[in-house]
Amino acid sequence: MISGHVFIATSLDGYIARLDGDIDWLLQRDDPAEDHGYHDFIADKDVIVMGRGSFEKVLGFDPWPYDRPVLVLSRQLAGTPVPPGLADKVRFSNATPEQAMAQLSSEGVRRVYVDGGQLVQSFIRAGLVEDMVLTTVPVLIGAGRPLFGTLPQDLDLKLVASRSFPSGLVQSTYRFAP
Repeated sequence: MISGHVFIATSLDGYIARLDGDIDWLLQRDDPAEDHGYHDFIADKDVIVMGRGSFEKVLGFDPWPYDRPVLVLSRQLAGTPVPPGLADKVRFSNATPEQAMAQLSSEGVRRVYVDGGQLVQSFIRAGLVEDMVLTTVPVLIGAGRPLFGTLPQDLDLKLVASRSFPSGLVQSTYRFAP
């Protein structure tokens, strides 16, 4: 059975990016000496599914940061060519989260890393996220793009683990209640 998993950071006031999409407040806190568990998290994921905004942000990273296939869900990008050098690493689709997961499942994919604010919200609303690793950065940015949007009903989560880092980051792992 296919499952979706989230690994994401927010400011203390719940934003994943500034209103213009900038994540400078997060990148300034990146301490290479501090292992926040990303490599352990991604180790058992088969595919990364992200939204257009996240894809456009990581396009500016050099080198390309992913060693897994990436599926970008975007109505705007679907049907357009993948940038040169990424043809064997990235594909675009205008599928819904449910359609994307069904397609990936038919391809033998079992564990999916879901990335990008709006996409994470869509996957959560569709009940396609099994668990979430949420890292809170001790900074208030005052306004921005929230991680969580409106929901049709409350969603209960169970705290699986929580830890803090010398840099002040706090990381909590939650499992969505059935």
